[in-house]
Amino acid sequence: MVRKIVFIMVVLALLGVGLVAWGYRTATADPVVRETRAGLAGWPAGAPPVRAVLLTDIHVAGPDMPPARLARIVEAVNRLRPDIVLIAGDFVSDKRTATRFYAIDESIAPLAGLRARFGTAAVLGNHDHWRDAAAMRSALSEAGVTVVDNGAVARGPLVIGGLDDAFTDHADLPATVAAMRRLPGARVMLSHSPDPFPKLPRDVGLMLAGHTHCGQIRLPLVGAISTMSAYGERYACGRIDENGRTLVVSAGLGTSILPLRIGAVPDFWLVTIGPRR
Repeated sequence: MVRKIVFIMVVLALLGVGLVAWGYRTATADPVVRETRAGLAGWPAGAPPVRAVLLTDIHVAGPDMPPARLARIVEAVNRLRPDIVLIAGDFVSDKRTATRFYAIDESIAPLAGLRARFGTAAVLGNHDHWRDAAAMRSALSEAGVTVVDNGAVARGPLVIGGLDDAFTDHADLPATVAAMRRLPGARVMLSHSPDPFPKLPRDVGLMLAGHTHCGQIRLPLVGAISTMSAYGERYACGRIDENGRTLVVSAGLGTSILPLRIGAVPDFWLVTIGPRR
């Protein structure tokens, strides 16, 4: 009987080690590139479609996301020849399980290598606010990334609204929408969290977001341990079409709490945006 119990314990321990190894290997794998198309009202006549890459939840920290890995992801993004890159926040991570923390400047530096004809725009996430929002804005600016704080910028045929982080109560949706309406073009909302999506007005037809990590750890029969969304699974992952609007939620690139991913691989999105048909 004792031998049987010992055998079972050894098997369970080996399974646990295997699961952790698999989760770490998944977390550090090359991100999957997901593609979709979105049609928007207000598209300028004659303007060609725009190829937008959505990056989210980079979470630079050891062991899974050193700056060198981010630099390789930047190269992969550039190979897609995007017209614009949009980054939905959480550039750094301060998870207790990290083997190394990086300074903000060192974490952001690889993003200076992004190449897109309409540039790169970003919003901040909760981890950025928890670390140092002012220093993050400064480092992103030095890297050539435009931070849009509850405002809007025009890029080609697009008007990009940048909604500051809702999770830390920094979002001002009315101010962001008002800023978007002052500019001509088709409207796209960039937000760290997907939770503001139901509150979007009908003239903002597309939101791009992250924050949920698509659950990061999804177990059989149980599903996601946490989505960090007030709506649970409703806006947890992927493309959601609702009330004539589209939401795209990326699983992100890095990790939070644990450097593991199970059932939710890292990804980024290539969204081709054009006129509504």
